Amino acid sequence: MTSTLIDRSAPPTARPGAVPRRRTRVLALPEARWALSALVVFLVAMAGQLLGAPGWVWEPLYVVVYVTGGWEPGWEGLKALKKRTLDVDLLMVVAALGAAAIGQVLDGALLIVIFATSGALEAVATARTADSVRGLLDLAPATATRLLPGGGEETVAADALAVGDTVLVRPGERVGADGRVLGGESEVDQATITGEPLPVAKAAGDEVFAGTVNGTGALRVRVERDPSDSVIARIVRMVEEASETKAPTQLFIERVEQRYSLAMVAATLALFAVPLALGAALQPTLLRAMTFMIVASPCAVVLATMPPLLSAIANAGRHGVLVKSAVVMERLGQVDAVALDKTGTLTEGTPRVTEVRPLPGAGLDEDALLRLAAAAERPSEHPLARAVVDAAHARGLSLPDAEAFSSAPGLGVRATVDGREVRVGAPARLCAGEHAAAVEKQAPVAKVEAVVAEAHAAVPAAEGVVADVAAVVAEVEASGRTAVAVLADGRAVGVLGLADRLRPDAAEAVGGLTALTGTAPVLLTGDNRRAADRLAAETGIDDVRAGLLPQDKAAAVREWAEAGRHVMVVGDGVNDAPALAAAHTGVAMGRAGSDLALETADAVVVRDELATLPAVVRLSRTARRLVVQNLVIAGVCITALVVWDLAGQLPLPLGVAGHEGSTVLVGLNGLRLLRESAWTNSRKGSVAQHR
Repeated sequence: MTSTLIDRSAPPTARPGAVPRRRTRVLALPEARWALSALVVFLVAMAGQLLGAPGWVWEPLYVVVYVTGGWEPGWEGLKALKKRTLDVDLLMVVAALGAAAIGQVLDGALLIVIFATSGALEAVATARTADSVRGLLDLAPATATRLLPGGGEETVAADALAVGDTVLVRPGERVGADGRVLGGESEVDQATITGEPLPVAKAAGDEVFAGTVNGTGALRVRVERDPSDSVIARIVRMVEEASETKAPTQLFIERVEQRYSLAMVAATLALFAVPLALGAALQPTLLRAMTFMIVASPCAVVLATMPPLLSAIANAGRHGVLVKSAVVMERLGQVDAVALDKTGTLTEGTPRVTEVRPLPGAGLDEDALLRLAAAAERPSEHPLARAVVDAAHARGLSLPDAEAFSSAPGLGVRATVDGREVRVGAPARLCAGEHAAAVEKQAPVAKVEAVVAEAHAAVPAAEGVVADVAAVVAEVEASGRTAVAVLADGRAVGVLGLADRLRPDAAEAVGGLTALTGTAPVLLTGDNRRAADRLAAETGIDDVRAGLLPQDKAAAVREWAEAGRHVMVVGDGVNDAPALAAAHTGVAMGRAGSDLALETADAVVVRDELATLPAVVRLSRTARRLVVQNLVIAGVCITALVVWDLAGQLPLPLGVAGHEGSTVLVGLNGLRLLRESAWTNSRKGSVAQHR
């Protein structure tokens, strides 16, 4: 059966930030129009025949039914035959013509109508799957306002933008291309890309994505990606490529189908020729042979595999998981071991202030210490500096201007804040200056103690404060966090603890994957052992492998594969790419993932929601179960109808209804995974198992 998708029409209106729901109209599909035409004409012809109208009234109508419902599958079958491939569509048309040749015009027309209706349902199903993917294209605007060097502006097609162009995004407009803000301030609703529920503040230097909705301010954005390579475009491209692939089960069925079809044709000819040679009557013999060919055709078997897998791909895509092929969707259900990266995967990949520790006698509380440090750090571009400033803003602190700012790699920053010289940076460097180099190779705590002793000799008046610094730094670093010291006028006044924050759904994801695979995921990270152990304890991971190079991660994955495990690796960085490539199934984090990781991975978690991982594995297993169900349904129906025809007298209309009914049933069974409840049940099942 074949299906044709219509071209994309004008995008429907949708509320800002929402994914437009693109639904192809049923009658826009040629298969549906031909099937409806055949059905209407068939009902009129059958009514005329049953009511006793003259033959010249209803017989031409049956001819119309044969033409409208059978020309397309017949033509496709002839094209396949030209390539020396026996198509099931052609066999159905031949069977219908054979029924008409022996006077069973009504039965043949019924076969054509049901077969055309089945093909139309398959086309609608395919269109619905494609709608959910192609609808993402509506997120990107058709036009954008490009700023000209002389100060003017022009409206251009969004796909005509080039890297380096500057565009103006007015309040309420969609961003035309992926880029970086050059000027202006606003809030951008990027829920459709990142999944963030609230608009995100954007200012100079911040990244914005095509298709996201600008808020109340105007932004000047420099285009940094070609429109064809934007996040939205890559999403659409990957899922469209996925829809064109075939799962191993489907490929196996198609290989068997050709041999089965040839055997079925041979059996049909034998069923007709042998009884005829033995003296049987022509009409009943031909009728039985035609009935056999219809009920033995493998239509339902062919349709058993792809609808469940494609429906699962479309459903997962709607919820932020892009599965690149039907092969991957089938393999996800086979996963029995999981390896997770740390930074950017289990964690958000950006440092956060987790502790603010004023020192005794410094005369500062937490807010005052953080305000002092953030004011000094604000001019810096270092990630730790941004984390300190963000923490101050999160507490609603107003930051004074910093003067005489300077920054030294490895030491930190120095600035004058409210008339005080403030220094923020590495404790060992700031507290002892050059004296720290002499103890560089000692253990962390011993190094701090040595630095303290030397600093005590150099600054006797500060010995109590320095001792406090040593204790606090040792405590912060022992918990797996990065310690940052704050000095005011040469005197230590506090310590800040920074850490990469765990994703909110990390523990839920680990628990769900553990329940699905029977073993807890393994943590593979290049980070230090203390930080890895702390994170593993928070998420419920027992097996931690820290300090790994990229080749070490890949070697560990290959070792598990050689032991017969189907390993799913989840990562985000360039260093994860070798392991992703070596895995049975590789999954990349979409928002923070590197281009190499995104290209190497088999699936992408677009919104960085870890909790979707157990859900998509469960959805894959559901799809695999539906494939098995469909194969059983198809096999039972074909076997029962064939036995009935050979052992008894199967009426042609009943054979047609049974054969095509099983085909429709198999198709609809696979489309169940398009429903929202299919994903909801997968998420609920994962949460329930985690608890």
